[in-house]
Amino acid sequence: MPTFVYMTRCDGCGECVDICPSDIMHIDRTYRRAYNIEPNFCWECYSCVKACPQHAIDVRGYADFAPLGHSVRVLREEEKGMISWKIKYRDGRVKEFRFPIRTTPWGSIRPPADYTVPDAAGLGTALLAHEPEALEVDALPTLPPSRNNKV
Repeated sequence: MPTFVYMTRCDGCGECVDICPSDIMHIDRTYRRAYNIEPNFCWECYSCVKACPQHAIDVRGYADFAPLGHSVRVLREEEKGMISWKIKYRDGRVKEFRFPIRTTPWGSIRPPADYTVPDAAGLGTALLAHEPEALEVDALPTLPPSRNNKV
């Protein structure tokens, strides 16, 4: 669901430009408003939507999610520590979702250099490097073996 900008709400602050990981949010030099230069390359991370102080950026919904191109409103509520999503369907139904903001303090994530070099034997497993220790769990959940699949 690529993003788009409501030009009447945008004040050209550039928060979306600074946070966009794919560098597709730009400021129009003539009108001093943000716009998505390449919606097809949008990572759909919605960082720009959440960062916009004017709530000028929305998400175009896919047909299976928000029929007939209706937009999806995303609101970051810092004071409540929540991200809210609101979808309005053509028939008037409204669906709302709320999730806690789960960000970590800047610098709290250890860099890769702080971990030991992974063991070469780990290449033959489904685990990522340093799992499950780095996740601070004893073991990762697994599915029971299927009787239909013979490996």
